[in-house]
Amino acid sequence: MTSGQPGTGNARPTPTGTDAGTSAPPARTSGTAPAGTTVSQPPRGDGDTTGGPEPDPAKNGTAKNGTAKNGTAKNGTAKNGTAKNDPAKDDAPKDSSATDDAPKASSATDDPAKDDGAGKDDDQAKSDDPAKGEKSSDADGPDAADKTTKAIGPERWEAFASAPEPKPPILSRAGRVVGRFLIHEWTLATLGALALAVLMTWPTLRYPRYTLPQDYWDPSLQAWQMAWSGHILLADPARLWQSNTFFPELWSFAFSDTLLGYAPAGMLGSGPEDAILRYNIMFVLAHALATLGAYALARQLGAGRIGAAVAGVSYTYAPWLLAQAGHLHVLSNGGIPLALAMLARGHGWSLRHGYRPDRRHDGWVYAGWLVAAWQLSLGFGIGLPFAYFLAGAVLVAAVLFFVRRLRSGQAIPFGRRLFAADVLGGVLFAGVGLLMAFPFFKVTELHPYAERTIGDISIFSPPASGFVTAPGESRIWGGLHEGAREALPWHPEMTLLPGFVLYALAAGGLLFSVWRLRHRLLLLAGVLVTMAFAMGTRFFDGTFTYVPLFEHLPGWSALRTPGRLMLWTTLLLGLLAAGAVTALTDRVRELTAQRIPSWPGPWLRMATLLPLLLVTVEGLNTTPHPVVPTPPAAMRSAQGPLLVLPSNQSLDQHVMLWSTDGFPDVVNGGSGFTPRQLDDVRRVSQSFPDQTSVDYLRTLGVRTVVLLRGEVADTPWEIGIDAPVESLGITRQEVGDAVVYRL
Repeated sequence: MTSGQPGTGNARPTPTGTDAGTSAPPARTSGTAPAGTTVSQPPRGDGDTTGGPEPDPAKNGTAKNGTAKNGTAKNGTAKNGTAKNDPAKDDAPKDSSATDDAPKASSATDDPAKDDGAGKDDDQAKSDDPAKGEKSSDADGPDAADKTTKAIGPERWEAFASAPEPKPPILSRAGRVVGRFLIHEWTLATLGALALAVLMTWPTLRYPRYTLPQDYWDPSLQAWQMAWSGHILLADPARLWQSNTFFPELWSFAFSDTLLGYAPAGMLGSGPEDAILRYNIMFVLAHALATLGAYALARQLGAGRIGAAVAGVSYTYAPWLLAQAGHLHVLSNGGIPLALAMLARGHGWSLRHGYRPDRRHDGWVYAGWLVAAWQLSLGFGIGLPFAYFLAGAVLVAAVLFFVRRLRSGQAIPFGRRLFAADVLGGVLFAGVGLLMAFPFFKVTELHPYAERTIGDISIFSPPASGFVTAPGESRIWGGLHEGAREALPWHPEMTLLPGFVLYALAAGGLLFSVWRLRHRLLLLAGVLVTMAFAMGTRFFDGTFTYVPLFEHLPGWSALRTPGRLMLWTTLLLGLLAAGAVTALTDRVRELTAQRIPSWPGPWLRMATLLPLLLVTVEGLNTTPHPVVPTPPAAMRSAQGPLLVLPSNQSLDQHVMLWSTDGFPDVVNGGSGFTPRQLDDVRRVSQSFPDQTSVDYLRTLGVRTVVLLRGEVADTPWEIGIDAPVESLGITRQEVGDAVVYRL
């Protein structure tokens, strides 16, 4: 007689002890049902309710013929006719007394529905069977033992578990963090940019306290600017724009681009030697920042590492920039691409992937506007076009955003936090611009003749041949282009070659690139437009390009050198080249991955570095590094306000640098324009010492005149330098190689 699971029409007879196999121990009392009875099995997971599954020794640890092998039923063991489903015990190892038993008659499954259904009916059926009752009474002893062994079972097997991994000491953890930081892409990019800057500007740091790159005129002026801003912000910030030069002029610090953003560096050190050292350090760091900024922009837009490196190097070491080696305010352009990269990252936008709202981050937006404001504080020479570019970019982005919203009919994600970041960042940028512009407007008001005219712009406007002519400082092309430079009216501002390698890579980027076709065409249009603007009045007299900007944009008339707009042309060409190089490296990676054998792979990957190498080589220079004239000993003891003679644009820039030793008020000064009062001083003092010049200088408040013997050859002072002065009511003293007159 057999019994089956409720709700089923068949049941498989359970084999008797004889049928179960000869290997079962005879001493078992509860592992095998008596002959003639059938033990019901729990239903299978797939719905098959036949009496007892075909156990898998690998899974359930039971033999197919009904004999248990080192295992128990997974979902609990029926004890005294009650189904158990204890998950904590399911996974615990069983004691040998339990594992030697066969599966109990009624085991519950993992399915709660089945536990509440068929399992209960089966238990009720078994409770009426006398054999089952006897079986239950016999199992009381083993069950008690099972409870004891199950409690200590996990502890027994813990000895075979792997030992817990020891917690590394704090120094090891710190070392790992530092190691990950050192091998991070941006750490390597920063270190690479710094190393390349040192090598490409060498020997700037060979004698950093005594030499200046290219010449010692404009660099002396800019070294003084950094020193003055740092000094006065610590001593008397309210007097920032009333510098110690051009005495007694007002707002004299705004006579040239100020490099005010470098004021923190100016707070370190004092004196001319420290000013020269500071200038040389910032000169190298400016190159490194420009490389890193362009690299970051290309990476954010979607270029690969090598392509971004090509963009960074070509942007920083373009041959035309070698002619600007004496203009730190032009070379300090790294904030432009860096700010654009941060703003693009904060808005979740890239050229390759478009707008991705999930990548928005208002922190990067704040950082981008802050860097943009810092870039503007370095000067309006390149900062003003950057400001107008940002304004235009914001306007175009807003229009495209709303057009896309109207087309899709859905609200495009932007967010209040991002909007607030743009508003606050834009206000900060505009505020810095207005604060910087106010002194320059005051200078224009006091000196209206300082404003540029369209005729001044024409003098510095380069012809089209300038775009293929390199400056003399180019190691590769300088000698070859000597004849072409001679044909240019003012070649220092008209040799605008960005690099023939860059031209070739950008042209290739029009045909083979990771950028979409419309983006390539937009970049090409940007290149052509910026070239037209860089030509000033040479492109159809500037009627449709430069002249409208000159006449209608506030502040644009102060820019006298249109050729410096070549900065934007170089950046756009670099992005086109980055797209081509990235496509090349991606293709090489695919080829090396599919190739069997892969031995050409390393050589192919090394070949992708060739564009970067060529761009770097084309940027090599022969920039001279002359020794700066040492300050005369007479200036250390001279009491200001003072006048140093001879006075002219070139020598006065040296005087400005020498005045960093104590910052006495000096009449001398050099800038983009010459105040009329300084013109009068130079004219009247040509007869010094005489009564007229002495009376005039006393009227201005000058107390000391220093006449440099080494500079008076072929000048009016060559004869009068040894003349007696007792009748003039002044004193005369020889101090080193100078004569000091005290008025």
